Amino acid sequence: MPEAAALEGALPSDWPAILVGLIGSGIQGSRTPPMHEREGAEQRLRCIYRLIDLDVLGLDAGALPDLLGWTERLGFAGLNITHPYKQAVIPHLDELSPDASALDAVNTVVFRNGRRIGHNTDWWGFAESFRRELGDARRKRVALFGAGGAGAAVAHALLTLGTAELVVVDPGEGRASSLAASLCRRFGKGRARGLTNTSEVPPIDGIVNATPLGMTAYPGMAVPPALLLPQRWVADIVYLPLETEFLREARQRGCRTMSGAGMAVFQAAEAFSLFTGRRADSDRMFRHFRQLD
Repeated sequence: MPEAAALEGALPSDWPAILVGLIGSGIQGSRTPPMHEREGAEQRLRCIYRLIDLDVLGLDAGALPDLLGWTERLGFAGLNITHPYKQAVIPHLDELSPDASALDAVNTVVFRNGRRIGHNTDWWGFAESFRRELGDARRKRVALFGAGGAGAAVAHALLTLGTAELVVVDPGEGRASSLAASLCRRFGKGRARGLTNTSEVPPIDGIVNATPLGMTAYPGMAVPPALLLPQRWVADIVYLPLETEFLREARQRGCRTMSGAGMAVFQAAEAFSLFTGRRADSDRMFRHFRQLD
């Protein structure tokens, strides 16, 4: 099957068409459009996927109400939402799925019957990737760096997967403790705690980076190298680039690693299903993702 994005005008005109998009900042390298368009073509669907990069447009979160209104009126079926708007978008929605409400973070908005419905497929995307790549890893205590929208999704996934105690680390005033409190209300007392100082991180089995640090637009790493001991596994949610400084340093120190590729693919597969009403073939989408290197 040829690249759907390259053949947008050449796909059979009698195939159903669907228009969707991605709102975020610094997203020009996103692989989400070709993943959705290719899966659509595989299912005889003309999927047209547009990037709405607020950095390129010179806009900020204040533009979200107008952007949602314009895309809804233009006939978009929905939108993916990425950094840094997964929480900022919530006040402009009519309804949240149970997962999005619990996580207080939205990465997928579906326009349906005049309503804007927010969903969160990030947590399932991370959980599925973890099950496949690190399912046998010890996770009695895990450190999570980042308490934003992505961090909330990863935290939910880790506790759902059986992590006994999650240590949330975020320098932002009150962010880590707020997320930890929310997790304890949902998963039980003592399941999470928040820290602002990395020097206070206790002995752990694994580490997850859920901050934007490591992205092409945000170089660097949030995790101190001293925490990268060879007996620990590490995971990153960043996939551009696939090998971040964090993963490269961890691998060099003997850690078992997981990139952000799986989360990117599996969350996209769930979003595709929400947009189209058709079950995505996540294995096929993963193969296509790898071809985009």
